[in-house]
Amino acid sequence: MDTTSRLLMLLEVVEQGSFAKAAEIRNIDRSVISKQISRLEDELGVRLLNRTTRSFSLTAAGAEMIKKASELRELLGETVRMAENYHLEPRGVLKVTSSTLIGRRYLQPVLNDFQKRFPQVEVELRLDDRLVDIVSEGFDLAFRIGEPKDSSLIARKIARNRLLIVAAPEFIKTYGMPQTIEELVELPAASYASNAMRVETIDYYDSKGEPCELKIKSVYRANDAEVLLMKAISGTTYFVAPAFIIDKEITQGQLVPILTDVKLKEFSHMYAVYPHRDLPVRTRLFFDAVREYLGKDKPIWENNIPNFEQMY
Repeated sequence: MDTTSRLLMLLEVVEQGSFAKAAEIRNIDRSVISKQISRLEDELGVRLLNRTTRSFSLTAAGAEMIKKASELRELLGETVRMAENYHLEPRGVLKVTSSTLIGRRYLQPVLNDFQKRFPQVEVELRLDDRLVDIVSEGFDLAFRIGEPKDSSLIARKIARNRLLIVAAPEFIKTYGMPQTIEELVELPAASYASNAMRVETIDYYDSKGEPCELKIKSVYRANDAEVLLMKAISGTTYFVAPAFIIDKEITQGQLVPILTDVKLKEFSHMYAVYPHRDLPVRTRLFFDAVREYLGKDKPIWENNIPNFEQMY
């Protein structure tokens, strides 16, 4: 391993916060990384890290090396992208990450067709509901619900994602059809809850167009949207659902949109996120293919909700 490779390894260790996490990403043993960092310090003749048994901190020299390693990674990336754009036929590895639902339902069909069209492109798809660091982990594209907070990344909105309120026929039979939003919030609800986000209210606009919110009576919480749909299908709760998770539940009669005259606030849009404006050919072509598949004006998932244009 040369000095450049060791510098980039040091950068990964610092970005991930530990030797163990950096080793996991590279699928190598932690001791290998520790040994390579020690060799880098020997080559440069300076100590880069102050290590303890449980943690590490950067020395002054190490902090300077990290700045240079970051610049080096950017330069190497630009060089590779420039070379790749001279290929007439897309090739190389396309690394994509998204949540599990987005990947399975909306990316996999596009990837299947994409590799038929461009067989020289290899694909690595990471389905992970946690927020992935696409720069340090080397991803070309990420697809997320909600605009990223990291201003150094480029984010493009690719599809709207409206909300609707759904309940099973059995729920309506048990509790009756609510006539107002005030009646609804007194009934048992299923809601999304994770370390990053917790849904506890219904956000809507009143008859004057003023934003309002009411606390819901959540009796079931989960960090998986499909599980929340299954709970609603059971007839024991209603669910304020983002439209992109709806499949055939409404057209098959398992769920019914309720209180459709209420004007709900839009949910977070779907975004494509990438680290550089100058995308390689394969990445740009895949990005365009996903946009085409999702629909540029009306998102594909709204086709699963009859008359959705007149609701909410």
